[in-house]
Amino acid sequence: MTIRVRQVAAACALGAALTACGAPSAPHASRPAPSAPSAAISRPPTLAPGPAGLTPVFKNGPRADGKTVALTFDADMTADEGPRAAKGEHFDNPQLISTLRTLKVPTTVFMTGRWADEYPAEARAIGRDPQFEIANHSYSHYAFTNDCYGLPTVSPDRMKADVERAYTAFKKAGVPNAMPYFRFPGGCYDRQALKTLSAVGVTAVQWDVVSGDAFATDSDAVAQQVLEGVKPGSVVVMHCTRSAAPATERAVRMIVPELRKKGYRFVKVSELIGATDRHR
Repeated sequence: MTIRVRQVAAACALGAALTACGAPSAPHASRPAPSAPSAAISRPPTLAPGPAGLTPVFKNGPRADGKTVALTFDADMTADEGPRAAKGEHFDNPQLISTLRTLKVPTTVFMTGRWADEYPAEARAIGRDPQFEIANHSYSHYAFTNDCYGLPTVSPDRMKADVERAYTAFKKAGVPNAMPYFRFPGGCYDRQALKTLSAVGVTAVQWDVVSGDAFATDSDAVAQQVLEGVKPGSVVVMHCTRSAAPATERAVRMIVPELRKKGYRFVKVSELIGATDRHR
């Protein structure tokens, strides 16, 4: 998802410009996507459905279960941004991925299917690196509600198909283990969207810390916003896009050592969800 914040953690502005990341790595044993479970492999942790069977929504992990934090990066690419990529706009950030590897930060990437179609080798490299997990950010990055930061919208009868199409794109790119987690484009959802997606069996993942990295050029300000917002169990939303989040990699190089000095341990979203489920 695309979020634009200037020192205000609650504000976000989504545009068609934001997208994702990637760089090659060594493959590891494959695991099926959530749409193709295997009896031999345990399913990643998810939350139980909400009232009336609605898709559960996860925002942060337990506050009293140690100082853990999940950095998440949205790989946004809308369905109609192909011409911009063809003209040379970079919707990836290999340097950021390399930095996360160097700093040994377990990371969850919420990727659109359209991005995986554009950068299949990079999607595959991230998906086969055990340091990372790929989750679903829709195929088209169209909003699942009306009036969501100017994004085009997906009709209710197409929502389920849009999410499933993203999983298909991941599989086509060679991603072996896409997670059963979904982040709404723009973070926008309502009861109708939660009801419609209940058949997919995903846990919707939001956040409690907005980094403000989208369109930001001041890496110090991005780092400060994250460092001031993080609490035990926090989920931080960031982006990995050279063209629309150019300060993110520099901010990460400041954020990671400072949080480690404060005693924080970086984890993937799956670990936080697992801890939350155990506390219920």
